Amino acid sequence: MKAPAIIETERLRLRPPVTEDANSIFEQYARDAEVTRYLTSRPSGSVDETVNALHRSVAAWADSAAFLWVSTRKEDGGLLGTIEARIDGHRVELGYALARASWGRGYMTEAVRAVIEWALQEEGVHRVWAVCDVENRASARVLEKAGMEREGVLRRWSLHPNRSDDPRDCYCYAITK
Repeated sequence: MKAPAIIETERLRLRPPVTEDANSIFEQYARDAEVTRYLTSRPSGSVDETVNALHRSVAAWADSAAFLWVSTRKEDGGLLGTIEARIDGHRVELGYALARASWGRGYMTEAVRAVIEWALQEEGVHRVWAVCDVENRASARVLEKAGMEREGVLRRWSLHPNRSDDPRDCYCYAITK
């Protein structure tokens, strides 16, 4: 599968990350405990950790295993967050993070819709899905507003180390062709 390097929406430009994004990502959200509260990793401890994560994303892109885009505002290029599409055969799983200063403005819903639209146009992709912690109401709302349907609860599905050392229940959302 080949992903577009650039995806544009009305207000956003999604593009592959570059090493120079590391400082902004670290400062704006990667180290923020509130933003990373429901992620499967702990907050980044340094810009170097963020650089290493970006390098892993570039390698995954080259292997067509996952595609990470940095979400920026079209008007000023301001970095807002990231969205990733992880490829697994006919399924594409989404994950994302958004800087706290950008919450509540519909940016992530707009980005999720754009990535769903791209993925479902790809030959062989029949399902785009995502999970979110049952307590993460904001993420659940993003997925619903993006057109995904809640399929159920996956019991003890995902480790969210910023919430608990035990696997947590997650809602499963999907949209299909």
